[in-house]
Amino acid sequence: MGRTDVIDRQEIMDFSREFGLAQNVIEKDYMLGWLLAGIAQHAELSASWAFKGGTCLKKCYFETYRFSEDLDFTLADAEHQDEGFLVNTFREIAGWIYDASGIEVPRDLIRFEVYKNPRGKTSVQGRIAYRGPLRPGGDPPRIKLDLTDDEVLVADPVSREVFHPYSDTPEGGIHVPCYCFEEVFAEKIRALSERLRPRDLYDVIHLYRHDSTRQGRELILSILEAKCAFKGMPVPTMEILKAKPEQAELVAEWENMLGHQVPVLPPFEQFWQELPEVFEWLYRAVEKAAPPVIPVGRQTIDSSWRVPVMAQAWHTKVPLEPVRFAAANHLCVQLNYIDAKGIRKTPIIEPYSLRQTSEGNLLLYAVKHETGEPRAYSLHPSLR
Repeated sequence: MGRTDVIDRQEIMDFSREFGLAQNVIEKDYMLGWLLAGIAQHAELSASWAFKGGTCLKKCYFETYRFSEDLDFTLADAEHQDEGFLVNTFREIAGWIYDASGIEVPRDLIRFEVYKNPRGKTSVQGRIAYRGPLRPGGDPPRIKLDLTDDEVLVADPVSREVFHPYSDTPEGGIHVPCYCFEEVFAEKIRALSERLRPRDLYDVIHLYRHDSTRQGRELILSILEAKCAFKGMPVPTMEILKAKPEQAELVAEWENMLGHQVPVLPPFEQFWQELPEVFEWLYRAVEKAAPPVIPVGRQTIDSSWRVPVMAQAWHTKVPLEPVRFAAANHLCVQLNYIDAKGIRKTPIIEPYSLRQTSEGNLLLYAVKHETGEPRAYSLHPSLR
């Protein structure tokens, strides 16, 4: 394979502007895609490693999701939890990544530490340094890998395409074996009860809000019960979570742990207050309320147009990806625009979808937060 040049740093800067996130966050997301590609093409790893966790949600299930920084895997082959094997294997992967993308992964900066986890079982933490398009000075940034075989994999792994919205996506895409949706959800609920961290609460609520949970409740519950039994812990309840002393830290760390990963971070209270509803649905089959049907209005909609599957830098005055992020994640946002009469408006809305008219104009469909009134907003340059 001949070496491919790394993408231009301008592409990272364009995505940074579009998402309203730091350039190093976008660069790391870009690198995560190529590291997953390197793992997926390695015969031994792809046959026995199952991708999981928050980065799996972002890269394989919900592209409009919080950015993440680490790679978590459950290993079917315990012999892979060996420092020498992992260092040598990732040196091979580093060479493949360099040839395929031009990204330099310094072989002498590949680190793996084998340790005993709180259950007394073997786990591994890795650190992979890289030099991407931004090329900052000082020590190169790193990606952390968490590897363990101390997990029960209840459902069979599934192959999912990795969201890699950058211009150097490999022909045929990137595909990795990972947890199925229901197993990721069950694992997140278990993790929330075990460690009570902000990202687990964030993920549980967003997974609950997603339509994929409507048909999978019984499977999610059975997987959760199996995972808790394996860990020797009770199935989580709201009462158990409220009694945990870590709750104060959960509130204090909400912004610190999540603020840099999302264009808009809602208040902690919105997520904590919705959590009882998750358990009511999971244990008592109390159905979620269906979202309201938003009328199309008088505009002629281009039914053939679809929002791109992957995020993109739209190269418009209006940053559209934060709006798309809010729509996908059922978040409220405040618009700031000038109406046809020259009056500045600042409504708080919950966006639901982007559509395109037959004339090529983009429309944002939303519900006004205060009145529940459905509206369609034209995304013209004065909206910002």
